[in-house]
Formats: sequence, C-alpha cells, structure tokens
Amino acid sequence: MGRRCWRRRALAAACLGAALLLLLLGVAPRALRPVFDNRAVGSSWLGGRRRSPLQMLHDLDQGRLSDLAEVHRQRRDWLRRTCSRHTRRQHLLQPEDLRHVLVDDAHGLLYCYVPKVACTNWKRVLLALSGRAPSDPRTIPAHEAHAPGRLPSLADFSPAEVNRRLRAYLAFLFVREPFERLASAYRNKLQRPWGADFQRRFGTSIVRRLRPRPGPDALTRGHDVRFAEFLAYLLDPRTRRDGPFNEHWERTHALCHPCRLRYDVVGKFETLAEDAAFVLSLVGAPGLRFPEPPPGAGAAAAHDRAARLFRDISPFYQRRLFGLYKMDFLLFNYSAPSYLRLR
Repeated sequence: MGRRCWRRRALAAACLGAALLLLLLGVAPRALRPVFDNRAVGSSWLGGRRRSPLQMLHDLDQGRLSDLAEVHRQRRDWLRRTCSRHTRRQHLLQPEDLRHVLVDDAHGLLYCYVPKVACTNWKRVLLALSGRAPSDPRTIPAHEAHAPGRLPSLADFSPAEVNRRLRAYLAFLFVREPFERLASAYRNKLQRPWGADFQRRFGTSIVRRLRPRPGPDALTRGHDVRFAEFLAYLLDPRTRRDGPFNEHWERTHALCHPCRLRYDVVGKFETLAEDAAFVLSLVGAPGLRFPEPPPGAGAAAAHDRAARLFRDISPFYQRRLFGLYKMDFLLFNYSAPSYLRLR
C-alpha cells in the first residue's frame, strides 16, 4: 500500500473513531499467508493440537496443487484482480455489514451465507460441526438451521475480536450465477405456496405499485406476482430509496463485501459437491457429508428455469437488470447468460 493511500485511509478512519479504524485495518484484503505469527494467539486455537484450516490451505499452496486446489487458487486471484480493477472507492464497513459472516470458533471458520446458494445446508453443516445439533446435517430441520442466534456472526464481536478472526480464520463463501439465483428467489418466495409471508410482505407492495388495475385478492395476498413485475420492482429507484434489497435478491457483493473482506475459498453452486468437500477437507472433517440437493435442484435445471423466465423479458429490461447485477458477474467470473439479448 502506497504511503499516500495509507495516509488518506488512516485519516478517514480516524474521523470515525478508533473502533472503526481497527475494523478497517482488519478487513483489508491480504494475500494468503501463514497465520498465528503471534505464538500466544496460535497456541490458543484448539490448544495447538492441529493446524487450522487456513494453515492447511497455505500448506496446499506451497506444494504441488491438485486440480481442485488450483481452481480455488485461480478464483482467489481472479477476485483479487477484479476488485483492484473495479472498486476504487470503498466505504468503511459497519458492524451490520458483517451480519452475514457466520463464525465457527472451534474450527477457525468464517462463512458468509448467501441465500439461494445452499446456505441452509451450510448452516446445517456448521451446526453439526459446532456440536449444537445432531452430527448428521441432513437431520437438522431448515427452521432450526435458520433460527436467529444459533450461529454467531462477526457482527456480534468487538472490533478487536473481529480483527483477530479475520486474520486467523479460513473465510469462505459460495456464489451462484446471478440470474439463476434471482430466478430461484422469485420462484421460491413469490410463486410457491410456502412463500405466503414473502408474498404478503413484498408481493402486495409490488402489485400495488406496478400493476395498473390489481384485483382485491392480489392486493391482500400478493400471491400472483409476475416475473416481469418482480424485475420492474428491483429496477424501480423507489425500491432502493426504501432501503437495501431483501437478502434473497440482494447482490452477493453487497452481502459479503468480497473486496473488503479476504475470502480464501470461493465455492460455486455449479460445483457445489466438490467445493463443499474441499472446504470440509481443510477443516479436517472429510467424513462429514454435505447434504445432497433435492432432485431437480442441479445447475442444468436451474439454468433452464432461468432461461424460461427471462425469455419473455424485453431486451431493454434485460440490459438494465444485467447492469444492476454486473458486479457479481465480474467478481465471480460468470459470463452473461446466452439467453439474454444485451445488444
């Protein structure tokens, strides 16, 4: 970091107090390197009985990489390069920005969960690892996995404790092709009968704002929102003025801040089984099986469903929506879907 850049960053942080300065310094991206340079800190992790997941990853990087480890190294490098190219100005992170980063102190893990990217199963796995739930993640009900307070987040800790974990723990997230994730959120929350709460909360507002002559049933239940109406709601400037997007359709970079937080593993929904096994091998839990997705939930089927939904969306709205989610496409190396008409 250049001297001029450092002075500018330190001055800005000082204006917001010492606590934010600590947080800023702690979340700056860094290259993967051995952790626990301070032996007192290192010996406190699991009593020094074995190497941390971050150290395991560092050891892999020092030797001849397997094909899968090379894929993850390339993803880290791509993310770092893309961040440096496209994110010149970055805001200081507040505690609320860390709410999606879950903490497993026993295993030295930080996991940023992204809804509609197997986050229910990852929460199940973390609960099983922590001993807070049965050892077989498949037996943990979804509502228990999502129950508030079951898993601590980085937002629950002081700036000094946040810094310590960011420096020493393996941080990972799982991402998904942005429009397939968006289509999944629409189908799950605004189309399916079990999404009644979301339909009343968001569907009624969408219908009231965007449908010329809504019927009384739609105004009361919000159960029949069309995909085009949902996209128009996302693109409506009034939606952003009302506050951040709901987490199910918020952009991944806005949930996990990958250009401010250092992520060691970037898993993808499209290679979920292999990437999940890679993370668990670093944890030292290769015997723990990541739950398999239900039938019809694979990447090919998700692509086809998204293509069908976007087929009837005009090129004008396709281009605007691509602009809204463009940073996720760039950061995680996704190409624009072939079914879009962007020109």
